[in-house]
Amino acid sequence: MLIELPKHSEIFGCIKIHEVQKVLKLESDEVQTELLRGFSKEEMEEILSRMTIIVPIKDEKMHLLDGVLRSIPLGCKIVVVSNSQRGEKDVFRMERDIVSDFYRVTKHPITLIHQKDPGLGIAFKEVGYNCILDETGFVRNGKAEGMIVGLILAKILGSDYVGFVDADNYIPCSVNEYVRLYCAGLSISKTSYTMVRLHWRYKPKVIEDRLYFRKWGRVSEITNRYLNKLLAVQTGFETNIIKTGNAGEHAMTMKLAEIMAFSTGYSVEPYQLIYLFEEFWKGETEFKEAVKSGVEVYQIETLNPHIHEEKGDEHIREMLLQSLATIYYSKLSNDKLREEIVEELKKNGLIKRRTEIKKNDIMPPIRSIDVKEFRRFLDEYSETLIMYG
Repeated sequence: MLIELPKHSEIFGCIKIHEVQKVLKLESDEVQTELLRGFSKEEMEEILSRMTIIVPIKDEKMHLLDGVLRSIPLGCKIVVVSNSQRGEKDVFRMERDIVSDFYRVTKHPITLIHQKDPGLGIAFKEVGYNCILDETGFVRNGKAEGMIVGLILAKILGSDYVGFVDADNYIPCSVNEYVRLYCAGLSISKTSYTMVRLHWRYKPKVIEDRLYFRKWGRVSEITNRYLNKLLAVQTGFETNIIKTGNAGEHAMTMKLAEIMAFSTGYSVEPYQLIYLFEEFWKGETEFKEAVKSGVEVYQIETLNPHIHEEKGDEHIREMLLQSLATIYYSKLSNDKLREEIVEELKKNGLIKRRTEIKKNDIMPPIRSIDVKEFRRFLDEYSETLIMYG
C-alpha cells in the first residue's frame, strides 16, 4: 500500500484532523519520504493480527454478505452483528449458514451473534449498561447499538484495533482495500487514540442505463458542510477540513473506541466527530490520558468506487434529518447555525417547523463495562452466539 502523507492538518485543542490523503498504489514495499508512505506486507500483517472487523447487517442480500466476508484480509478477526429477521422468514438462519460455510472453507476466525439475543440483554443489564436496552429488556434496534455489541465482542477477543464495514457492498474487492487503508492510517499515527475515516473516491449511480460516477453522496455533501460550519462557529475561521461526516467505513484504536459515546439512529458517524470536539476540545473530560497523548483523525480517499444497496429516498431523508439534528443540538452550535439547519431541512422537505427536529439519544462510552463478567453472562444465556477459530 502506497499513500500520500497528509499535506495539511488542522488542530482543535488536542484533536488533529488531517486533510484527505490519496491512495497511490495498492501494493508497495516499505517506503517513507516527506510526501509518501509505503507499507510492506509484514507491516500490514502486524496491524491485521491485532484488529477485529465488525460487520453490522440487517436483512441484506446473502450474496453481498458472502462477498464482503470473502474480501476481508487474512490475519484479522471478524465479528458479524445481525439484526435481521427471524421467525417464518428466518434471514438470520441463512446468515448463520453463510458464516459457517465461510469458516469451514477458509478457517478465518469469525464470530456471529444476533442483536436481539436474550443473552445480550441479560449481559448488558448485569454489567449496568441499561441505556442500550428497550422496554422489553432486549438490545434496541439500530446500527449504533449493533456497533457497540461488536465493540464489546472485539474487546473480549483482545483486539487493539477495530474497523467497521457495511454488509451491502456490491464491489467485494473494495472491502479488502478499506481494511488495508485502516491499517495504513493506524500505522502512521503517533497516538494510541486514532480514528481512520474513509472518503469514497466515487459513488456511482445508474442514470439513463449508464454509470455516472458521482463524487459525493447526497447526504454526505450537506453533512460535511454543516460540520465545517460548526467548527467555524467556534474558531471564527471558515474551513472545509471535514470530508467524511457520514463515513460508515471507519476504524479506531480500541483505546479511542472504548471512550467514545454513540448516537442512535443514522447519526452515529457524524456524532463521532461532534463528540470528539465537545469532549476533547471544548469540554472537561475525564479521559486525561487521551488529552495528553492527543487524538488524530485520518481521512483517506479510496481507490475503488463504492456501490452499495440502494435503500430508497426515505432512508436518505432520515439519514439527512438525523445527521443535521446531531449538529443542531450540539453545544458547540449557535442560534445562527441552528437557523441555517432549520432552513436546510425545510428546503429539503424534511420538516415544516423546528420542533420536528428530534434530539438523538446518546449512549455513553463502554470503557467501564467489565468484559469478563459480560462474557460470563453471554456464555450462560446466549442463544445465537457462534465463535469460530
